[in-house]
Amino acid sequence: MQEETVSKNFIEQEIDKDLAEGVYTQVCTRFPPEPNGYLHIGHAKSILLNYGLAKKYNGTFHLRFDDTNPTKEDMEFVESIKEDVKWLGADWKDHLYFASDYFDMMYQCAIKLIKKGKAYVCDLSAEEIRAYRGTLTEPGKNSPYRDRSVEENLQLFEEMKEGLCQDGKRVLRARIDMASPNINMRDPVIYRVAHMSHHNTGDKWCIYPMYDFAHPIEDAMEKITHSICTLEFEDHRPLYDWVVRECEFDPAPRQIEFSKLYLTNVVTGKRYIKKLVQDGIVDGWDDPRLVSIAALRRRGFTPESIKMFVDMCGVSKSQSSVDYAMLEYCIREDLKLKKPRMMAVLDPIKLVIDNYPEGEVEYLEVDNNMENPELGMRKVPFCRELYIEREDFMIEPPKKYFRLFPGNEVRLMHAYFVKCEGYETDENGNVTVVHATYDPETKCGSGFTGRKVKGTIHWVAAPYAKQAQVRLYENLIDEEKGVYNKEDGSLNLNPDSLKILNNCYVEDSFADAGACDSFQFVRNGYFCIDSKDSAPDALVFNRIVSLKSSFKLPK
Repeated sequence: MQEETVSKNFIEQEIDKDLAEGVYTQVCTRFPPEPNGYLHIGHAKSILLNYGLAKKYNGTFHLRFDDTNPTKEDMEFVESIKEDVKWLGADWKDHLYFASDYFDMMYQCAIKLIKKGKAYVCDLSAEEIRAYRGTLTEPGKNSPYRDRSVEENLQLFEEMKEGLCQDGKRVLRARIDMASPNINMRDPVIYRVAHMSHHNTGDKWCIYPMYDFAHPIEDAMEKITHSICTLEFEDHRPLYDWVVRECEFDPAPRQIEFSKLYLTNVVTGKRYIKKLVQDGIVDGWDDPRLVSIAALRRRGFTPESIKMFVDMCGVSKSQSSVDYAMLEYCIREDLKLKKPRMMAVLDPIKLVIDNYPEGEVEYLEVDNNMENPELGMRKVPFCRELYIEREDFMIEPPKKYFRLFPGNEVRLMHAYFVKCEGYETDENGNVTVVHATYDPETKCGSGFTGRKVKGTIHWVAAPYAKQAQVRLYENLIDEEKGVYNKEDGSLNLNPDSLKILNNCYVEDSFADAGACDSFQFVRNGYFCIDSKDSAPDALVFNRIVSLKSSFKLPK
């Protein structure tokens, strides 16, 4: 019997090689977010990749907050990130860490570098440092403070630590090579002065490590074996390795880069999302029109659909963009067999069955999902007065219109044939009530074969239906114009990204539904109960995705 070939991505191939050569004995990965905003769909790829590798190799997975910049960080973001990672199914168990847990060690590493002549205190301003750095084609030039003695550097760094320097007055820089072809190696700043209170360490520190210095130390302290990060850090890898080597950590973690996940026509930049929130264009970081993980969760996406999407995108080193339609395809695929197919009328007009006994109600046995019998059956009330969709009746229909119009007969889904006998209008000529008669011999499931009808429409029983608000979401971005305005860099927003329908009616079967529960509304798409605004006596539904897809699987 021929063994099945298992395809591995390039990261797995590198890990296999490291394990085979005895570089590491056990795999340890981490997801290291900065707590300065909410996570988005791109972060989901990193979370699932790092957690998946740890799980595949029976290793450990760490969640660590890179909280080295107290000017932008907030505990709100810490808690939201923990919730997102947990929702995606990545279990960090007892391995929750903060970069600030290692501030004392980072300080000692800085002292070690000074004593080795590998770091110095620099008095150049930020603008002067940039000017001295050079360009991609021209080398930088040495700072006039580069040759300070070890003793002077130790003293000045101590003064920085003791709060004797103003913000921006001095920095500690690594002493590497101002002529390096890699700009990141031209004596990068590794500590700056910032008189800011930190959410974790309070006022203990007024100097804070820079990300490129702190990050490799954190990995080394936690014995991370494979530091999996996105491609923009590839040019930072020599500095990462330099810090680990000069600070004398062993074994050294290994950085491997992969391509970011880019979605077309969506907003992921924290600066832009923050402005959308501040300007009231969206109602928070979890507005369902965004692609933050919190927003996708509120919209009704599932962890399984996100994982399917990430798996379909794959892992590579080549940058590419993915159509948002592929993400929608994944949620449809995940929900179609899992969720009940309910009846909801979003733009109602009343249908009165004039020959149905007044005051009588019968309960019809209905499949929750005809494609998945395991979801069972439910009872749906049927009576004389129903609501149907306004678009399912026309006074003067065009050709091939098979729904209700005067004299035409259709099937009411799960119920009977009804024939339109007339209608009522208001003073403006708008139809308010449609009158019909039903044929009791045509009950669904009765085996009636006397005649056929071409149209089937859905409905809800008016006395038993629950009124609800339904929110129809479209892309926040005007897809024809693209994300950014070329003239001023502003966002090209779609003015029709949200349509709120307040007079909708749904089956009474929703009585026991709770926040984030999702359903297919027959003919209208997939919807979920909004986790923020919905209440048992005032239901609010978000449209997750329509039923039709523009995405086609590659052959």
